[in-house]
Amino acid sequence: MIRDFSWLIIFFFFNVNLLTADTFTFRADRMSGSTALGRETTILTGNAEVRSNNMLLRDDRIEIHGNNNRFIECFGNVWGHEEDKNILFYTDRLSYDRTLKIARLDGNSTLEDRENEIVARGRSIVYDEDNEIAVFQIQVRLFKDDMVCRSEYAVYNRTEKILDLTGFPVVFKKDDEFRADKIRVDLETDDVIMEGSVSGTIVN
Repeated sequence: MIRDFSWLIIFFFFNVNLLTADTFTFRADRMSGSTALGRETTILTGNAEVRSNNMLLRDDRIEIHGNNNRFIECFGNVWGHEEDKNILFYTDRLSYDRTLKIARLDGNSTLEDRENEIVARGRSIVYDEDNEIAVFQIQVRLFKDDMVCRSEYAVYNRTEKILDLTGFPVVFKKDDEFRADKIRVDLETDDVIMEGSVSGTIVN
C-alpha cells in the first residue's frame, strides 16, 4: 500500500530515538511510503534532509528502508557532511548503512576533509566512518597544498594520515614527479615512499 502524506504538512519533520541511542531525523517537501511487511520504505522528495547522529545528508530524493530505517539511498545532487570530523561529500548517488556507518558514493564523487585540508575525487568512494578509512577507485585524484596524487585505486587512512596508491600511481610535488608500481604518501610530512619500477623527475 502506498500512502501520500504531502497533504499533511509542507515541511515534514520526524524524530525517532532508537534502542541504539542513535537519533534519526528527516524532513522534506513531500513524503510517501510503503507499509508492506518486510518492504517498508519511506521516500522523501524536494529539499530532502536526513540526519543520523553526526551524518547529515541532503538531496532532491532520498529513500529510507530496512529494519529501524537502517539504509539510506540518495539520488541526484547529493551533499553530505560528517559533522564531528568536518568531512564533506558530493556525489551522484550515495548509499549509507546506519548500522555499520559505511557510506558508498558512486558517479562523480568528491570527499573533502576540511580538517586536514585534503580534497579527493574518484568514480567510487567507500568511507568507513568508525575506522576513518576511505577507499577510492577509478580516476582517483587527491589534492593537498601543492601536491597532486593520481591513480586508479587508493586507500586513505585518515587516523594515520597515510595514502596508499596503486594502479599507475603518480605524485606531483611542485615541479617534481614520482612514479612507481606502488606509492605511499605521508600526508602529514608529504614524504613519498615508492616500490617497484620506480622513476621520477626532480627539479632543483
